[in-house]
Amino acid sequence: RMFSGYKPKNDIQDSYKILELEEGCSLDDVRNSYRNLAKKYHPDSSSGMADSKAFIRVEEAYRVVLSDLTAKQKSDPSEEEEDQFKSKSLQHRHYLSFEGVGIGTPSQREKQYMQFRVDRATEQVLEYRQQRLESLCAGSDLSRAKDVRQSKKVKITQAVERLVEDLIQESMAKGDFDNLSGKGKPLQKFSDSPHIDPMTHNLNRILIDNGYQPEWILLQKEIRETIERLRKSIVASRRKLGEPMTLLEQKQWGRICEQFAEDIRKLNKRVDNFNLVVPILSRQMVHFSTDKEILRARKTYEAVREKVSDSDTKENAGEEGK
Repeated sequence: RMFSGYKPKNDIQDSYKILELEEGCSLDDVRNSYRNLAKKYHPDSSSGMADSKAFIRVEEAYRVVLSDLTAKQKSDPSEEEEDQFKSKSLQHRHYLSFEGVGIGTPSQREKQYMQFRVDRATEQVLEYRQQRLESLCAGSDLSRAKDVRQSKKVKITQAVERLVEDLIQESMAKGDFDNLSGKGKPLQKFSDSPHIDPMTHNLNRILIDNGYQPEWILLQKEIRETIERLRKSIVASRRKLGEPMTLLEQKQWGRICEQFAEDIRKLNKRVDNFNLVVPILSRQMVHFSTDKEILRARKTYEAVREKVSDSDTKENAGEEGK
């Protein structure tokens, strides 16, 4: 990219002198001379004679000599064709990639170039954020003034409220509220609230008088009553069977558990409907597990059986004592 469209200023004789060659030399001599001079003057080389200007002059001379040799070979059909010159790339081309960033081998230069791109992108992001903050600060002066006025109003309101509360507490300590009418009596059920408009207050009073309840409360009550009924029914069914259960009783217990699982599945559908209409997230319910409910029924049955056995033992001991 640095030399694209650039016309060198050196003539042919000066170019041969810069490359330390004579006219009529071969292409291999030109390449070897150019390679040695590039190692000597290239800025990225570790040589003590590194000079970017000298390397540019060597590069220009190399291009002039190459074009001269190409023209001579075109005029002489016995020479090699032009494609042989284009088959090999210049040895210094990798130094012209990666925007000239980094030193070392091409792989090392690639890693350094990637880090350079990351740093440059970071700087651009920081500059963009700084400009955005400056623009926001310029437009937020008015909002700051409004916030200050609002905070002053809040402080004044809080101070007034504290003052009123202190006066009320002081009056209560003095006994100013002891002779009020209606002291010790319950408040009216439908006292007027200054925060509710009269229409909403009247509608709420009509709904409460007629026993109205929201849908989610009715669903919650129905779910709780259903699960309690199912728990009692499965415990009662287990008590009807013997201990230990016979083969027939085990089959009957399996059918009871299957019916219980079906009832739990239907109940979980009601739970889903309840979770869709409940207005408070903390009031939502989880599904009931059939295995946990059956295990709970077994524990309840064992606890009841132990109580019955203990009562029978006490009765027998009392009869023996008599």
